[in-house]
Amino acid sequence: MVRHRLRKYLPSRDSVEQNRHLRRFGGLLQHPNLWSLNRRSVSGGVAVGLFSGLVPGPLQMLAAALLAVPLRVNLPVALVTTFYTNPFTIGPLYLLAYAYGRLLVGGEALTVHAPAFDWLNLWAWLEAYAAWTLTLGRPLLVGLTALALTLAACGWVLVRIGWRLQVILAWRRRSARRTNASRHR
Repeated sequence: MVRHRLRKYLPSRDSVEQNRHLRRFGGLLQHPNLWSLNRRSVSGGVAVGLFSGLVPGPLQMLAAALLAVPLRVNLPVALVTTFYTNPFTIGPLYLLAYAYGRLLVGGEALTVHAPAFDWLNLWAWLEAYAAWTLTLGRPLLVGLTALALTLAACGWVLVRIGWRLQVILAWRRRSARRTNASRHR
């Protein structure tokens, strides 16, 4: 089972309590669902991570943490799930969000092309990219929100279905082992 293998990488409740950097947050990080691998907390963590991944700028992980703690979903899963957005995927995701927003609220087709990525002038590229994003307006804002909610809902459902299927398969394997063991007696 995957969660048994993942459990060795997740911090225990005691290690969170004893960590000097995390201790300052007091009881906020002490809820068991923030660190345990159960169906509810993992599916919620995936949903929060998928939603937060579309937050503009480098604030995805902060948004994921700020949502995961009060919603009491798995914090590490929420943080890791935000990694689906990166410099290679963010452009296509924003274009998809813009098209989704245009579908929902209408608007003119995108005519201005995004600025070309430039490693040598990264700060200038980020400023040009932000200005380009702001010109997209309402369809992008509505599309980002709708896409984030859609991805979160789909991720939540897929994790719940996958978890349930895995439990059913484990039950069947155990039943088959018991049947085989009783036949060989």
